[in-house]
Amino acid sequence: MAEEAPAVAAPVVKTPKKKAAPKPKSDGPPLPTLIISAVAESKERKGVSLSAVKKALAAKGVDVVKANKRINAAVVKLVTNGTLAQTKGSGASGSFKLAKKEPKLKCCIFPKIL
Repeated sequence: MAEEAPAVAAPVVKTPKKKAAPKPKSDGPPLPTLIISAVAESKERKGVSLSAVKKALAAKGVDVVKANKRINAAVVKLVTNGTLAQTKGSGASGSFKLAKKEPKLKCCIFPKIL
């Protein structure tokens, strides 16, 4: 019987991967600006819930399902920056309202002794 040599596989040539086309930036305002405007438009004294903010963003044309994590992160960042005040809850849940800007004191607590 004749012995057959094992088939030699042709060298595999890797094709260079094409770089993904950069995504175009959206023309609208940034998400934190939209969140601040949604909270500012509200007439609620005790603040606006996160679900109400998301409904307002959806009315402005934001895909809330797609941007859910970015909305939550933006709300938490706005609270830590002091732009929003959290009236109920913790983290990204609860109610939020615009923070009052504290007036700067013109004089100091301890006057300089001359």
